[in-house]
Amino acid sequence: MPVASPHARTPEEPETPVKTLRTLITTVLMLALSVLGTGFASAADGPGPRCASSHRTTTTSTASPVTVWLAGDSTMANPSGRCPVGWGSQFGTLFDGEVTVRNQAVAGRSIQTWLYESNVSGTMGSDGECVLNSTSYSVRWEAMLDATTGMKAGDYLFIQFGINDSSRTCPRHVGTARYQQLLTTMARAALARGAHPVLLTPVAAITCSGSTATKNRGFVTETYSAGTATGAPVVDLQSLSVSLYNSLRFCPDNGDYGSGPVGAFFCEDHTHFETYGAQRVAGLVAADVRRQNLPLATHLK
Repeated sequence: MPVASPHARTPEEPETPVKTLRTLITTVLMLALSVLGTGFASAADGPGPRCASSHRTTTTSTASPVTVWLAGDSTMANPSGRCPVGWGSQFGTLFDGEVTVRNQAVAGRSIQTWLYESNVSGTMGSDGECVLNSTSYSVRWEAMLDATTGMKAGDYLFIQFGINDSSRTCPRHVGTARYQQLLTTMARAALARGAHPVLLTPVAAITCSGSTATKNRGFVTETYSAGTATGAPVVDLQSLSVSLYNSLRFCPDNGDYGSGPVGAFFCEDHTHFETYGAQRVAGLVAADVRRQNLPLATHLK
């Protein structure tokens, strides 16, 4: 029988390239699985909360807090006792935690005495307006104009006067043209700081004509004119309040403002509000903010 040569190929040698290819494929797969396994292990061993924290960082709201500034008279002011209670003192509870209400309304003020305080004299000039001893603004308005701590971009300024302004005597008296001028000045000052002015007609007292509550405030046309001049929205609080009084059937009345539904709403002077009345009027303002779809409405509860 012939002896095989040491250099002769065995019948299985032609399959060697196939084996080599299989070996390479197997090696590559094992290396890939090894790398993937390491990655999975690292992810499994890593702290889970870190991933959750990263997710929260990308989804956290970036909305800036909003300050709502209020300028007005006693029907808006914070209370100093049981009565009166201004509606502005109840306004903040209607918003979420992103909104802060800073109520700078002061009892007894017209728009001019609020702006200039004691610089408005008791003397009426030949033009029918109270004489200003100085054009220096009041501390409260200067504070609201302060570039660091006052009104900032995105804030709101709600302005409601027109009750004390109707006085015939100085220093409260303000004529209609002067009223419109000062309201426009305040609105433009807010706009210059990136804030949003909102103008309000004066809230109504309760007066009846038979079984119907009636309007009893002025400066409505001037408020709308200032709104047109500045692009500021107007909340017609006089109309809204009278409609509310009629829905609550406050009329006819017997002149008793200290008892019953009217007494629960108003102080005995039929002009200022008990806490309940202030809450209802604040709700009227908030509802109109929503109705007009002002951006501030997104913060209402």
